[in-house]
Formats: sequence, C-alpha cells, structure tokens
Amino acid sequence: MSAPLPVEEAQTRLLALHDPLLPEKISFSECFGRYTSNDVIAQRDQPAAPLSAMDGYAIRFDDLPGPWTVVGESAAGAAPERAVGTGEAVRIFTGAIVPQGADTIIVQEDVAAEGAALTLTGDGPGSRGRHIRARASDFAAGDCLLSAGTRLTPGAIAAAAMSGAEQLAVGRRARVAILTTGDELVQAGRPLSAGQIPDSNSPMLSALLAGEPAVVSLPHHIRDDRAILTKVLKDLARRHDVIVTVGGASVGDHDHVRGSLLDAGGRIDFWKIAMRPGKPLIAGTIGDAVLLGLPGNPSSAFVTATLFLLPLVRHLAGARDPLPAIHQAPLTTALDGGGGRRDYLRARLENGRLTPPHRPGQRHDAAAGRGERAADP
Repeated sequence: MSAPLPVEEAQTRLLALHDPLLPEKISFSECFGRYTSNDVIAQRDQPAAPLSAMDGYAIRFDDLPGPWTVVGESAAGAAPERAVGTGEAVRIFTGAIVPQGADTIIVQEDVAAEGAALTLTGDGPGSRGRHIRARASDFAAGDCLLSAGTRLTPGAIAAAAMSGAEQLAVGRRARVAILTTGDELVQAGRPLSAGQIPDSNSPMLSALLAGEPAVVSLPHHIRDDRAILTKVLKDLARRHDVIVTVGGASVGDHDHVRGSLLDAGGRIDFWKIAMRPGKPLIAGTIGDAVLLGLPGNPSSAFVTATLFLLPLVRHLAGARDPLPAIHQAPLTTALDGGGGRRDYLRARLENGRLTPPHRPGQRHDAAAGRGERAADP
C-alpha cells in the first residue's frame, strides 16, 4: 500500500486532472468573483486629457501673483470654452479639462472674484502644475491593467471598465454536483430515527461555494448501495465538471466511493493524504469530470473542501493562484508531534499569535511541538 501523499503534492495532482475551462465573454455587471482569461489591456489614456483636481481657476503660473480677467468656464463633461492667454483665467471645476494655455490651478479659497476681475488673497499655488491631473497619470493606452487569472473584485472591475472594454473574457463557471452518501444521514430539520444524524455537509459545501465561480447542484443523497452509486456517478459525469462525494471514502464495508468510481469506468489518481482531519480523500476522473471524494466527518469535509475543492473550482475558472494563502503565526503552546502528518485545528488569532484549543490530556510542554501544524481558515 502506498504511503499517504503530502498535502502540496496532492493539491498539484488534483489540479492537473483537468485544464481550466474555456472562457466566455460577459458584461461587467456579471463578472464579480470570476477570473480574467486574458490580460486586460487599456484601450485609452486615463485621464484622456489634463484635468483639474480642485474647484478654482485655471491660470498661467507665470502670471502670478495676478490680477487676472476671467474669460470663460470649464466644467466636467464638456470641452473648455476657450484657451487661456496672458493675464487671463478660466473658472474651472473638479474633473474638468484644463484649457489650452493654462498650466496651474489656483483654488477658489485663495482668490476673490468681482465680476470678471480676479485677485489673489491667499498663498496661491506653490509650483507650476499644481492641482492638475496629467493626461495618462492613472494609466496609458497599452498598459496591462489586470493580468490573466486575476479575480475580479469590485476594484478590479472598476479598472477594467475604465480601460475602454465593453465586456470581459472570463473562465466559465464549473458545474459542481454535491453527492452525499450514507444510511445515517437525514436532511437537516427532519425527524431522526435511532442512529441517524442531520446532514450538515450539504449546506456547508453549498455555502462554501456560494461566493465561488461555480454552478452548484445537490442532485441526490445516496444510501450505502454500490450499484446505485455507480449508476448515479455515470449520469452526473455526463453533465458536470466536478462531482463531490461526501462520505464513503474510507475502508469500511459500507464505503463504496472507490469501488463505484471504478465500476463506472473511472480512474483513481490518489487516495489518502498525510493530514488530519481528512486522510481518506479520494481524487480521480470519470469521463471528462473530476471526482473529489471527501470524508464524511463534518470537520474532515470542511478542511478538505477548503484545501482541495475550492482550489479545484478556482483552477477550472482560470485562477492564476488557486491555492489558499498560507498565513504563519507562532503558537502560544506547543502541540504533540504528528509523525510527518500535517494536522489542522481550530485556533484563535490574538495579537499575531495562535492559541489552540486545550484538549484533555494534551501535552503543552515545549518539547511537544514536533509535528507540522496549521490553523483552519
């Protein structure tokens, strides 16, 4: 029997089972949380012309300290009425185009206007170009605003919309089927018989994927029946990119996921990870679909879904960095060694240090910290 795989190797092998899905073009209003399929290249300068950053007057710096004659106005959304000549000023508002001839904005608090006459009453601008946003100071045509594989956050969407593009090419959302197994499971809220427990994994996984680029369906709950599970896997593989089974991944007489996957014509890529909780994880393929078999224990299902299912969905959607970020912090107390296994536990982050929960009989001496540990997200 082969040794359990290290977490990082298993993640790499899982993502290698399927290429990212083909892209599609969608509107900006639809693309939150998706991943760009191509670099987003600016088609225009931003700003497209020098703009005023303040309300005031556009002047020539060499004409300081004035006085000036106000000869026109420039407001946002319209071209200036005329250019600025020697001794002249144009009333200007924030976001308006700076008229030809002007090279500085004097803020309205530093001047007094009486009719067309304008005089300096304050300190005035200290340098040429003051309060002017230069053309292309944000970005220039041809600049790469977002690289391929970037997650489209509100800020990224705003940048892409400003680029001049009408739509964005993003990775298609993965079609994910969540399939729970086990005679003991009952839909949450329904009466329980002896030996039965509520199904907490289905709502947990649905919630976990709610903010991800995935179309999730919960088509079936399968009792511990290998033949029925085999038939369902064949059917789901024709209509989904990812099949997530929950439970039935271990070695008991009623754990049928591995056998049913093979019976359905699928292939197992790996089984068992050097981690706790979540050791009996299964990954394989059936047709064009990836099968990810999570353990049925709720803690194990949550941890393995976070470390394997989320990266898989993001990879299929075109994410450049689909794996979860690793955040390191010192533990306030050492934990027992894991013998090369990686353990995941709940912990509280306070002032940059992780405090693990105390367990009865657990050693907390400094010599106990031999195993590799990581905190749950």
